[in-house]
Parts: sequence; structure tokens; C-alpha cells
Amino acid sequence: MITTNNLTKMYGDFTALNNFTLTIGQGAIYCLLGANGAGKTTTINLLLNFISPTSGTASINGLDVVKNPIKTKAFLTYIPENLMLYSSLTAVENLDYFSGIAGKKLTVSSLKGFLEEAGLQTDAFDKRIGAFSKGMRQKVGIAIALAKDTKVLLLDEPTSGLDPKASNEFGLLLQKLKEKGVATLMATHDLFRAKEVATHIGIMKDGTLRQQFVANDISLSKLEKEYLNTMDYKELVL
Repeated sequence: MITTNNLTKMYGDFTALNNFTLTIGQGAIYCLLGANGAGKTTTINLLLNFISPTSGTASINGLDVVKNPIKTKAFLTYIPENLMLYSSLTAVENLDYFSGIAGKKLTVSSLKGFLEEAGLQTDAFDKRIGAFSKGMRQKVGIAIALAKDTKVLLLDEPTSGLDPKASNEFGLLLQKLKEKGVATLMATHDLFRAKEVATHIGIMKDGTLRQQFVANDISLSKLEKEYLNTMDYKELVL
């Protein structure tokens, strides 16, 4: 569902992403770890066709994102660190608007059903988004993915700033989407959450994918050591 082949992005002499090759199938959750500037957000922006690659290709559901910018976006939902919703509209109204853009015409009952499935408390359905916490806004983002019947989920630091309870709830929602066959790419600094939710984990540095792991094959302590070693933080490894 998500494929990159030798994907490269340069800004003058600076290489933001270098020959990045990755495949994420249905029902897989791939977490990209790395420091700021490692290339995680660049990768997501290339998959969204927000920026153009210098070379290589990025595909969603077998379609090149550069050649098929509209079609590929129909298959995906993007949830950034700070999800942009209309603060003056309610949760139901936001969901109605964004699902409508995706060509879905849903009843109020159906919209509320998706919000409930995403874990939003029922007394918040008709409240304005401007009063929502970040965790509540992220749940509306998941409801949008459910309403669109999304096939691909792109996440950029979605748990940053969430308290442990909200972060755990978000992880459980990702598992629900995994069971529906959604392919997820999540850029994150959160090693613990990556180990909890991912099927596969990659570590990036300086625009290059340095290491990859099957999540079930590596412990959290080992993952932490590998991450610190990759970042050249060896003096911090106990």
C-alpha cells in the first residue's frame, strides 16, 4: 500500500532524504524513529506530494503520487502533530465536512457512530473543536479515517504532547485500524509507543534508513540501545 523506491530529496547541496526504499503492506504499522532532521517528515511530505522528489518514486496503492496526486490522496488520511480542524465547528460537523470532501455522504447517526468507534466521548460530539484537547482532536482524525474507509494512514508525531492515557488510547485505535487492513507509517520520537504498536520499526539518521527491525523480534531495551548507538549517543548507553 505504501512504497518508496530510491526516494531522494535534496535542497541544493543538502540531502534531506537519501535513496529511501520501503514497502508497507496491508495491516502493517511501520514506525520511523530518528532525531529532528533525520528525514522522517520529509518522507511523509513526499508521500503526500507536498514536495517533489529529486529522484526516485513514492507510491500509494500502486499509484505514483506525483503522477496521480488526487487519486492517491483518496486512499489516505494524514494526521500531523497538530491536526488542523475547524475550531468553530463541532466534531460531527468537522467529520461531515472532511468525509464529504472524500465523496462520502453520511447521516448524522453514521457520523456519530464513527466518532464513537474512534473513542470520542458522546457528550463531545456536538461541542466545538476549539474546546478539544489534542487527544480528542486526534480521535476526530481517526474518525475521519474510519469514515473515509482509508487504506493508508500517515502520521507525523501524533502522540507528541499527549499524556500517557491519551497516548495509550491512540495506540489502541491504531490497532483497530490495523485489524481493518490499514497500512500505517508513523514518524515518532516515542520508542515505547513504537514498540507497543508497530509491526516494523526503522531508525533514520541524516536522511538515511540505517536499521530496520521486526517489532516482535526486539525488546524495548535492545531497541533503545540500537537507537542510541545509531544516533552516536554511545556514552549514554548503559
